[in-house]
Amino acid sequence: MQIILLVNVMKLGKIGDQVEVKNGYGRNYLLRQGKALRASKENVEFVNKKKVELNKKNEEAKNQFKQIAAKIQNKTLKLNKESKENGEIYGSIKPKEVTNAFKKILKVEISPSQIDLRQEIARIGKYKINVNLHADVTTSVNLHVDKIDSI
Repeated sequence: MQIILLVNVMKLGKIGDQVEVKNGYGRNYLLRQGKALRASKENVEFVNKKKVELNKKNEEAKNQFKQIAAKIQNKTLKLNKESKENGEIYGSIKPKEVTNAFKKILKVEISPSQIDLRQEIARIGKYKINVNLHADVTTSVNLHVDKIDSI
């Protein structure tokens, strides 16, 4: 499926780029979220006229995310989980849990889709998590998983 991007999409392209994507990704995500338009002569002309406005919106969003990135850069989130004697926790840590920790500890709203765990977190320890706030803004946060103290 040929589409025209209305926003910068990481690993896909910049505003105004015509790219080929799989039908499901284009139809179910990019078009539905308003991040792209189907490639047609009318839409190409529309995007070319609106490109300055779209770039301005993108810059505003990027600056907003840069402020959030500066606030959370290299901060440490601490999660207490029940664990076995060998250090394995019951269940693994998911992006939703990390999102809740951001809200509770750092008072920052981040969606689970912006969190890149890179590996399964199923043991007690220290981990580095990447947070993709925008196509051009990424930062990292330290996650410290500790066991719940027994009474």
